[in-house]
Amino acid sequence: MMLQRFSITMFGLVNFIVLIRHLTKPEMGVWAFFLVVTTLFETAKSNLLKNAHIKYVGSNGDEKAAVASSSLLLNSSLTTLFILFLLFFAGSLSHWLGSGTELGHMLIWFIPGMICLIFFSHLEAVSQSHLDFKSVFAGHFTRQLVFFLIILSQAILKIPFSLTQVVIYQSISLACGVIVIFLFSRKHLLYMFNPSVKWIKELLGFGGYIFGIAITSNLFANLDQLMIGRFTSRLGNVYSQSMVANYNAATRISAWVDVPSYSAAEILLPKVSQVDLSKGYYQVTYMYERMVAVLLSFTTPIALFIFFFPKWVISMIAGAQYADAAFILQMYMLSALVKPIQNQAANVFLYIGKARLCFFLNLLFLGVNSGLNYLCFIEFGAYGAAIGNVIGCVLGTIVWYTILQRSIEVKYSNIGRHILDTYKTVYSKVILIKNIRQAKLF
Repeated sequence: MMLQRFSITMFGLVNFIVLIRHLTKPEMGVWAFFLVVTTLFETAKSNLLKNAHIKYVGSNGDEKAAVASSSLLLNSSLTTLFILFLLFFAGSLSHWLGSGTELGHMLIWFIPGMICLIFFSHLEAVSQSHLDFKSVFAGHFTRQLVFFLIILSQAILKIPFSLTQVVIYQSISLACGVIVIFLFSRKHLLYMFNPSVKWIKELLGFGGYIFGIAITSNLFANLDQLMIGRFTSRLGNVYSQSMVANYNAATRISAWVDVPSYSAAEILLPKVSQVDLSKGYYQVTYMYERMVAVLLSFTTPIALFIFFFPKWVISMIAGAQYADAAFILQMYMLSALVKPIQNQAANVFLYIGKARLCFFLNLLFLGVNSGLNYLCFIEFGAYGAAIGNVIGCVLGTIVWYTILQRSIEVKYSNIGRHILDTYKTVYSKVILIKNIRQAKLF
């Protein structure tokens, strides 16, 4: 799972490095909006269906085919509705975000990719429900690798890039990913299609709040880019798209720090779903404390390094023309210092049956962050959204942790102790490897 998340982020960063050197700053701003819209749809749909799919397949083994079939039917229906929305409103959405007509054209061109996503996300859910992370890794790795090889080839051949071409390459890479994940996961497929009203209701009942959580979480994560694009559009599309490109560059780099956190979330669901909660939450509490401690052990040093050398990091990755995004990156790194606490708290609430609470907390802080971003934008200008993001993230973490502490009796002291244990373990492994190498020399 870590390899999958690492490969997604690694290829995402490498692809970003290639594209940012062959697309103009305004074009990168439009590309950022394209990724926000498509990722919002993909993630929201995945959270609606995948978590419920995993839960019910694991606890109802005798009805695997009905669960999987109902999930596939819902998957196809939601994608069809989104495609219809784009056919009628993609242009309006593009103008509202200050992207002219280009974003609308890109979304229309991506419809074949959305159809591929139906099968990709379904096979991913099937694999994860059987704890087969190798198939998931193979599919994602292929998807990322094919896209990278195509754009790298075009860059080497010095063929000019267009945003429409890049979107088509996304669809091609998704099709390749579907083929590979199918070959790896076909042993889990029952080749039956018997959806039932009962399981459709169960999937929607379990996933309804999670769907809302996914939408609010993704809006929360991309709120600064969306608000900057909207509020600066009156200053001209070129300026607006350039500022969005700055925020997107900082977001891409900060995503590296979040890799372990998202990997942990993917692992935590199948494990917590196997815990017998009737005996108490002590196992869940231990999992949360241990997971957060391990995440903080690795993310904190990285975040601090980037915080103190933001201009060097962003210039090396994105180029000198993005050096003015250094302050945004610093703000994101401050948020990264507390993100694991909040992210894993939200995951635990989902898995112990408090999805409704999780949804309303997300909705609350989406509103709080919108207000903070707006006020900071008025006070500090285009960089104010980054400041508002940090304030909202810190406030949110305090509230999430306080509620979790009352729910499952999490303790800061235990997290601190596990952090020390993690560093001791890493140190002992380093010493062991050093001793083995010295022994081999003699």
